Amino acid sequence: MFFGLGRKKQEALADKMEQEGNQDYWSIVRAQFKKNILAVWSLRIFYVILFIAIFADFIANEKPIYCVMKAMDDERNYIVEKNPTTGEMDTATVTYWPIFRQYMIDLGLAKEWSPRFKIKKWHEHGEDYVTAFFPPITYSSGTLDKKNIHYKSPFDDQQPKNKKAKLKTYRGWHYLGTDNLGRDVASGMVHGTRTAMLVGIVSMSIALLIGIFLGALSGYFGDDRLKVSRIRIALNIVAFVAFVFYGFIIRSYAFSDGIKEGSILGQLGTTILIFFGLFGLANLLVMPLKLLKFLGKKVSIPMDILVMRFIEIVNSIPVLILILAIVAIIETPSILYVMAIIGLVSWTGIAKFIRAELLRVRRLEYIEAAQAFGYSELRIILRHAIPNGLAPVLIAAAFGIASAILTESFLSFIGVGVPAEQVTWGSLLSLSRGNPSAWWLAVFPGSAIFITVTIFNLLGEGLTDALNPKLKE
Repeated sequence: MFFGLGRKKQEALADKMEQEGNQDYWSIVRAQFKKNILAVWSLRIFYVILFIAIFADFIANEKPIYCVMKAMDDERNYIVEKNPTTGEMDTATVTYWPIFRQYMIDLGLAKEWSPRFKIKKWHEHGEDYVTAFFPPITYSSGTLDKKNIHYKSPFDDQQPKNKKAKLKTYRGWHYLGTDNLGRDVASGMVHGTRTAMLVGIVSMSIALLIGIFLGALSGYFGDDRLKVSRIRIALNIVAFVAFVFYGFIIRSYAFSDGIKEGSILGQLGTTILIFFGLFGLANLLVMPLKLLKFLGKKVSIPMDILVMRFIEIVNSIPVLILILAIVAIIETPSILYVMAIIGLVSWTGIAKFIRAELLRVRRLEYIEAAQAFGYSELRIILRHAIPNGLAPVLIAAAFGIASAILTESFLSFIGVGVPAEQVTWGSLLSLSRGNPSAWWLAVFPGSAIFITVTIFNLLGEGLTDALNPKLKE
């Protein structure tokens, strides 16, 4: 087999073949994935986009990352104290990490900023800084630069610095221009990256939870493998009816007020507690009642038919119209609602994939061996069936993230579902409609949407090839 090769080459080739023979499934998948150059570069670009999303506040912010400032008292006078090194009187200094502290303030773990920073903005404290280290882009996404309003392009004559030396500012150049209000487009692009990644990842996480749960039940149990006692079925039906009646009908006014006032998450939390409370009570009552022979007799539940019919009902509703209808009645828009709605209507494809895989997996020898050992069905599903059926779900998730980003961009473009003050790629793109000559408002956000959606589609195709055993060389 190795005829014509040198001894060292023969040994190297033999070692390589032995290593490939000992590789596990995911090692083979990684090796196959690396052969797809477009997918590999898409993954690298995704890492860059994810880095920008995570560290957006350290890339574009009007606050410095680190600064040492002259200390002031309540009357806004500099505090003078004795220098321990020189022994002379000198102005006292204080060190700040403004971005980190803002995180703590937002979490309620630190006090609000002193009036010193509320009266004057961070870039106006030029004479107060001893040392300051600002982000590369010295503007937040909502910062208004009154000197550069009315669509300043990246190549226009901008005046980021004050001409008066005494009023030194830390304004930087608008690298990608400004919009009609003087907001920095580069900062909007950076913070829009975080919004896009949040929408894509969070919404698909919700879809994955729902899709994997329902798809696993449908595929593993089918129509005749899930057997439940009559009393458990009856009490759970009663609990479901009570949950719908009390959780939605009686509390419909509370839900409506929550949607209008923007406290829908609190109302959903209460509804979830009601759900677990009613179903937990119902299943506790099952234990003594199932001892009766008639009530304890087990019957089959056609789980596959029920789940598939439910999927058909959800698929029959136009997703975009449903999202528009829901966000239209929310008086206080929030990106959280957009994430939740997209996730709640995007799980059907994932459920179909996991169902098809588990229909195959449940007939394999290791599942039968686990059943022979007496393992519970829950353990078999969670430890053996689902982990070996996740391959196509990864593909669906990659395409789903791209679809979610597109949906959010469209909603932002038409001004629905996202607060007006929140800058996203779609909202920046929408501003270009007001001034067609502002080409930078169309080119940069449009390119970002195109690149992001494209790399997720290429990642999905790369995973399709890598996870397909027929294409293995």
